[in-house]
Amino acid sequence: MCDDHKTEQPTIVEILNIKDEAKDIKTFYFKYNLDAKPGQFFILWLPGINEKPFGVSYQDEDKFGATICKVGPFTDELFKLKKGDKIGIRGPYGTSFELKGKNIALVAGGYGVAPLSFLADEAIKKGIIVHFIYGAKTKKVLVNCDKKSKKCKVHYTTDDGTYGLKGFTTEKLKEILEKEKIDCIYTVGPEVMMKRVVELSDEFKVDCQLSLERYIKCGFGICGQCVVDDIGIRMCKEGPCIDKKLVKKISEFGKYKRDASGKKVEF
Repeated sequence: MCDDHKTEQPTIVEILNIKDEAKDIKTFYFKYNLDAKPGQFFILWLPGINEKPFGVSYQDEDKFGATICKVGPFTDELFKLKKGDKIGIRGPYGTSFELKGKNIALVAGGYGVAPLSFLADEAIKKGIIVHFIYGAKTKKVLVNCDKKSKKCKVHYTTDDGTYGLKGFTTEKLKEILEKEKIDCIYTVGPEVMMKRVVELSDEFKVDCQLSLERYIKCGFGICGQCVVDDIGIRMCKEGPCIDKKLVKKISEFGKYKRDASGKKVEF
């Protein structure tokens, strides 16, 4: 959870470096000790434009990184920035993943690779065996995770078969669950995918944690924009990282979410 002083004015930080990862995907590195935990998020502020929440994909003692996909007007402006430019940040906010066991599976879909990449780094430091399953629609939008393959088992999937296994991340997960004694599954990505991951965790009687994305404005539980039906918890405060016991109480999970106006958007 965040401290109260981190919910105030943004801290101005410098862009230390920008790395091209894939088509319309870049990792921005900021010179700042964010002190985040895997799964937490921060609010990025572009003066005169807006502010948006993003997950943390990398962190060390003096910098942190966020792997971001260009998807709209805000990220269009963000992608125009260069090394040395400055932005504002607030956070970290929200709940984090809890590492459990000695043999775990991470299932990332699309830009869900960002928070799970951070989690993989922390798990590797603790000597945990990591099976990193990462899928995207096609090779062009797939972030290269080969550096991690030296320390953990990386499995790629693409919908069109242009890289790795042709198919879905959940197919690879099922294959691993049939062969390995997995202690816990962690998943971030499209909600339909995560719903299937939860179903597989039930089938194989494995613990599961996931990050549930909802429209976040304030980031610290005041506005209520990110509450979920029908238990009304705030995903910026009681989430975004939750276990499968809690997600099963959320009636909208895997069915719909709400946009900025509160209108239902079905998956």
